Amino acid sequence: MIDFRDTPLYKEDSYFRKEYVEKLLSWQDQHVIKVITGVRRSGKSVILKEVCKEISKSASENQISFFNFEMLENEDITDYHKLHSVLKEHIQEGKMNYIFLDEIQLVEKFEKVVDSLFILPNVDIYLTGSNASMLSSEIATLLSGRYIEINILPFSFIEFQAAYKEKFFQDSFDLPTLYTKYITFGGFPYLHNIYEKNDAIREYIAGLYSTIVLKDIQQRKKIADTILLEKIVKFALVHTGNLLSPKKICDTFVSNGRKTSSATIDNCLSALCETYLFYKLNRYDIRGKETLKTLEKYYAVDMGLRFFMLGARGGDEGHILENIVFLELLRRGYELSVGKIDDMEIDFIAQKEGALNYIQVSLSVRDEATLKRELRPLLAVKDNFPKTLITLDNAPLIYHDGIKQIYALDFLNGESL
Repeated sequence: MIDFRDTPLYKEDSYFRKEYVEKLLSWQDQHVIKVITGVRRSGKSVILKEVCKEISKSASENQISFFNFEMLENEDITDYHKLHSVLKEHIQEGKMNYIFLDEIQLVEKFEKVVDSLFILPNVDIYLTGSNASMLSSEIATLLSGRYIEINILPFSFIEFQAAYKEKFFQDSFDLPTLYTKYITFGGFPYLHNIYEKNDAIREYIAGLYSTIVLKDIQQRKKIADTILLEKIVKFALVHTGNLLSPKKICDTFVSNGRKTSSATIDNCLSALCETYLFYKLNRYDIRGKETLKTLEKYYAVDMGLRFFMLGARGGDEGHILENIVFLELLRRGYELSVGKIDDMEIDFIAQKEGALNYIQVSLSVRDEATLKRELRPLLAVKDNFPKTLITLDNAPLIYHDGIKQIYALDFLNGESL
């Protein structure tokens, strides 16, 4: 058992991720399992330690159990029977017991342990995992109604600014400059230590990517063809914001002389999404009121990864902005889909608490033809929910037939839709 009251937290994450910590603490002592998910090195373990540290201020050491299953000394309890025995033995009668299990997906059949402990009235459980398969349909069914999931993303633009300004001890950077650095370096928390050291940043992201491919995809998903996998990653990054399908990607590869199948492509895309390197967005037919089963969009978890994989030639600024807006909407708790209305497309239908917002993203709409093109699908939607156009044009707030146009950097800096 580990007491984190005196354990120093990683400097790059403990201060800037306050909202995640507060959200988790708001569920303290509630009879639900707290599941923290996200890509590797997004800060899950540090956030978990911070929550543990806060809880330890009012709970004694013997009420807290904390295990990180990536640590070799915990390998002997990755057997679920053994883990259950160790945790059960430590439970204090008549007191609330706090159990923190970091990278729990490394314990096969961990859900049996969690389900058994959850039955007890004096147990509060917190889990982290870097693979979406830990919440596969079977596990989700077993834990149905018993857990809440909090997905951790790399730094937001606001968090990146705070980290960057702290690193260089000045407050004078303008927003466009910081945005350029944000889409170049990305938002992985550790990079706070090596901003502007481009070689070190490339080495870090290369190591992170290799770890995800080797540990999370090759070993667990049994996908051995890393060359094909890298081609798919690059294809998805180049085509961010475009509608894709396994067949479409397969046909492109085959026409270029690379033999593969739609099923193989689909398996690789699923693996990339399960490791949170990418997020898949389905289409929704606004008139037909149904989710469509063909053609999706894929968004990367971080723009630093894109820059590492594609370099300067991957500089499609419009689709980069769309990806950044997608991640920000995700952070704000929106459920997202791609809108289809007739033969037109709306970048995002954002839903939260029963309300919708239709959102278009465009690098610039200073050209009148571009403005009309971006507004046309929004104007075709005849309900009364708000509609928003987000652009990098730094212009005063303006409305087009009720459609709100806002400056992207103001939105990323906290402005509401």
